[in-house]
Amino acid sequence: MLEDVLNDLRTGIEKSIEALRRDLTRVRTGRAHAGMLDGVRVDYYGVPTPIQQMATVSVPEPRLITIKPWEKNQVKAVDKAIRESDLNLNPQVDGDLIRIPIPALTEDRRKEMVKLTKKYGEEARVAIRKHRRDANELVDTLDKDGEVSGDDADRTKKKIEDVTAEGIKQVDAVIAHKEKDILEV
Repeated sequence: MLEDVLNDLRTGIEKSIEALRRDLTRVRTGRAHAGMLDGVRVDYYGVPTPIQQMATVSVPEPRLITIKPWEKNQVKAVDKAIRESDLNLNPQVDGDLIRIPIPALTEDRRKEMVKLTKKYGEEARVAIRKHRRDANELVDTLDKDGEVSGDDADRTKKKIEDVTAEGIKQVDAVIAHKEKDILEV
């Protein structure tokens, strides 16, 4: 019973860290990567569709993304979707190929990206603390109902703290790595 509580806690923490990594892929660094376009949806015959599901996205150079739609008549739709996104990118259409030059980040923009990264990190920490609170409440309920002994409950609470601390360490490491990428010129 108590092992199930710990397993649920570990699963919740892993999901929080994965969500953080997913959020951080949208934060720009100085280099181009295909994940930058994950949030962009193209109107594909009336259905909002991710670019990766209708075109080949590649990164031939550190500051360039190329997109080659599988249907030539979708070039304008992809171009329009990228221009209307909040990425502040300026795609250049070259026949059936779209080139997106990635401008270098200014110092102020880098600081904004670091702030955004820290915000995502804090959201992940809050989610982990919520999982900890839920696990502790479950252990308290089991202890109160007499399903586990008080000593077992106390040992489990100590393990919950250790697992939570490890999860927060992982979040800090992910954030530090992303900040290093952002600040790298």
